[in-house]
Amino acid sequence: MKTKRLNRDLWGFQHYPYYQMDMDNAMFQGLVSVILLTDGEQNFWDFEKAGKAPVTGGGMVWLQLIPKEKKRLITVMFHPADRKKERSVSVWYVDVIEKYGFDSDGVAVYWDKYLDVIATPQGDIRIDDKDELDEAYQQNELTKAQYEEALDECDAILSEMFTDLRKAEETALAILREAMKRIENRDYQLKLNG
Repeated sequence: MKTKRLNRDLWGFQHYPYYQMDMDNAMFQGLVSVILLTDGEQNFWDFEKAGKAPVTGGGMVWLQLIPKEKKRLITVMFHPADRKKERSVSVWYVDVIEKYGFDSDGVAVYWDKYLDVIATPQGDIRIDDKDELDEAYQQNELTKAQYEEALDECDAILSEMFTDLRKAEETALAILREAMKRIENRDYQLKLNG
């Protein structure tokens, strides 16, 4: 398993404002981080229904969620804000993880179990990197229990998050609103850059 940092500094995101906080309310219980993509050209992923969906670019926001008692990291990639309407979801990218912890500088880190679920509000749903999960199991990097837990978590992600895409987007927006309010009020545990 690979260990990765939520501030995505290995992706070149180290100059973007990064906020990290715990949240415990009716909407969400767990770890929340926000990355404000303040500049950069848009990069797109292609989907059958959504077409070209932006995943990075100036004005976008990444909301990352690690729910309590789940083995997943949810990254919600939001379009830039429009004066006339609220942000909207471009892509959900959900990593199946083993666990998470914190680096010496306080940034959350997670142990990635390879398997991912990718979705768009238009109804695209993909399961990605199952071949990497299978290979990790065949190479004895994962136990049989860890392998089966990853498959079970993938099934849970599909049934818990993506059976009602409208509700999933409304929930993500509500969590983002709360996180942004807390950022504005300086109510967070960690801020880097920006």
